[in-house]
Amino acid sequence: YPTWKRTLTRRAREAQMKRFCKAQAIQRRLEEIEVTFRELEQQGIKLEKLLRDEEGTPANQKTQWMNQLLYLVQKKNSLMSEESDLMIAVQELKLEEQQWQLDQKLRCYMNKEESLKTPEDRTAEQEILVQLLDVVNKRNVLIHIQEEKRLSEL
Repeated sequence: YPTWKRTLTRRAREAQMKRFCKAQAIQRRLEEIEVTFRELEQQGIKLEKLLRDEEGTPANQKTQWMNQLLYLVQKKNSLMSEESDLMIAVQELKLEEQQWQLDQKLRCYMNKEESLKTPEDRTAEQEILVQLLDVVNKRNVLIHIQEEKRLSEL
């Protein structure tokens, strides 16, 4: 087994593990965000009740509650933005994995000597190339979305 093939195999496994670890971290963060959303929702409900029910409350207390409510809304919006970024990252990871798998299939066909390829092999190779191009275009769209979002936040 040539050294270069072992190296490629090792690097592929390392890249796959890296994607897997990143996916796990994203999943954990999404779960944390969900819990935080619920907590913010409960705090918001309490503040809304206080604002509606307390008629004899001093104006400065109502202002403080209103500021707290606005802070909760701002925090929720921030978390929604982060959640959106994480969902894009999940899609990107899926597309990376899909691209890697298509690359592997394509290498099998390309490593086959041209004289030994059947018409079915050539057709399959072309289909894989089309699929690979589609995945690359989808990744490009995701990158474009991220860039547009980043620029709009600035």
